[in-house]
Amino acid sequence: MKTLDPFAGIAAFLNVAQSLSFSQAAEELEMSRATVSAQIQALEKRLGTRLLQRTTRAVKLTEAGTAYRDALQGVLPQIREAERAAGSFQHEAVGRMRISAAPDLGPDHIAPAIAEFLKLNPGLSIDLDLSLDVVNLIEGNFDLAIRGTVSVEPNIVTRQIGASPMIACASPAYLQRFGAPERPDDLIRHACLNFSRLRWGRVWQFHKGDASLRVPLLPKMECNDSRSLVVAAVAGAGIMLAPAFVVGPEIRSGRLVPVLPDWSVATIPIHAVYPANRHIAMKVKSFVAFLVEHLAGHPDLRAE
Repeated sequence: MKTLDPFAGIAAFLNVAQSLSFSQAAEELEMSRATVSAQIQALEKRLGTRLLQRTTRAVKLTEAGTAYRDALQGVLPQIREAERAAGSFQHEAVGRMRISAAPDLGPDHIAPAIAEFLKLNPGLSIDLDLSLDVVNLIEGNFDLAIRGTVSVEPNIVTRQIGASPMIACASPAYLQRFGAPERPDDLIRHACLNFSRLRWGRVWQFHKGDASLRVPLLPKMECNDSRSLVVAAVAGAGIMLAPAFVVGPEIRSGRLVPVLPDWSVATIPIHAVYPANRHIAMKVKSFVAFLVEHLAGHPDLRAE
């Protein structure tokens, strides 16, 4: 039966061909003399010709062996360079990394982190794909996804890198005109701006101690883009519910004001998700570690 590896025995043969010594070749290859001999015998059997003449005193190349050696000049350095190039992905953040992230995380949070990471790793390039869909990492050829939701998938590593509380808020102008809700169920009488991809649908859930209230809504405006809802809320269109990483800057600037501050909503965990295998590329491991550190100091994304 022919070997499936066309290079099997070639390194052993070339080392013996250079030194004309099985012992020296075995030492160079860090294997036993018997293993070197067995590999060359298997190579000769596969080629159907004798490459070396062996005596108790000397090793000599046959005519076929000489021709084979000459034809293989430069092969081993190329193989070693190929192995070095492949191995570099395990030791350096190099190559190209494909990342999936949500549109409300990408521009303000992930893109700035990528810019800083690229400065530290000039041998790397990044393809950032922004989508609301939970992508299949393997089928989509993604190295990494940044998600606010977790789906159970086989052979996937999930690491929490941050968290962001949901906040109900409105503009000062809206609150001055319509007043602030005192309880969550007061929202039924207010204009509410709903993110259409919210996993609870058109139901906002509030908690206070042991009390829990579910408020069904008929939204005044609904949109699948949270930044558009922010624009509408700042303009006085109504009360919106969004993660702090979306509305935090507007709240700190005073353009939006939290409502129902005594009631809490869910906290959104932010996860880095990537395929699990024994040899996770250094670019992925390094970027995830960088994100953890980068987000640790962010007022709207740090994990408590």
